[in-house]
Amino acid sequence: MRRKLAAGNWKMNGTAACLAELGALHKMLPTAPPEVVICPPAPLLFRAHEAARGTGIEIGAQDCHMEASGAFTGDISASLIADTGALYVIVGHSERRDAHEERDRDVRKKAKAAWAAGLTAIICIGETLEDHEANNTLDIIAGQLAGSLPDQMTGTNTVIAYEPIWAIGTGKVPTLEQIVEVHDFIRAKLETRYGADIADMVPLLYGGSVKPDNAATIFQAANVDGALVGGASLKAVDFAPIIQALADS
Repeated sequence: MRRKLAAGNWKMNGTAACLAELGALHKMLPTAPPEVVICPPAPLLFRAHEAARGTGIEIGAQDCHMEASGAFTGDISASLIADTGALYVIVGHSERRDAHEERDRDVRKKAKAAWAAGLTAIICIGETLEDHEANNTLDIIAGQLAGSLPDQMTGTNTVIAYEPIWAIGTGKVPTLEQIVEVHDFIRAKLETRYGADIADMVPLLYGGSVKPDNAATIFQAANVDGALVGGASLKAVDFAPIIQALADS
């Protein structure tokens, strides 16, 4: 049975003082919560791991370099992330693909680097508004899956997050039917490439303006196993209802 996962991406937000939200979130978790991951900025990784000790909340990074070490000033390797106690790393987020011009092959290499360091890779895919309006969503998703996923993917080393770029931070959310279509398509593509056993184990997250008031509707979809949440994950009072909705789904 696939695990449910609620992941919070703090992006370039938060200071050490904000880590108190982890303790607050722990107190608000349901009795049988899904897996919960918080991805703070890199300088907070170790302190976040310490702050989350004993809460059941796991810590992840927002990106990693594709190389294990070397002359890459300002970058952070997957092994350095693992050394902080983190267990997850996001790769291929649309903001990285756009602002840093990351390509599918870069994302694929980063995923393999994450695995080599013992991390679970949360691989992001998603289409732009232009592609969405041109009805090219499934073609874009198919291309990103083919280019971004390594052949060695398993049901335990990878989580896939579908984030329509036009919905991230905009308040716009696809209809439930549109989310179902894309997530069912992803699952089918995984089954064709990796076989049913692996495809059935990979959690598929939805991301893009997930809020307490729409989470329960989104989690109605059979192939939505959780969410990658941005702004609503910064405060426990906002993230906890999303986690509760996932637990109830």
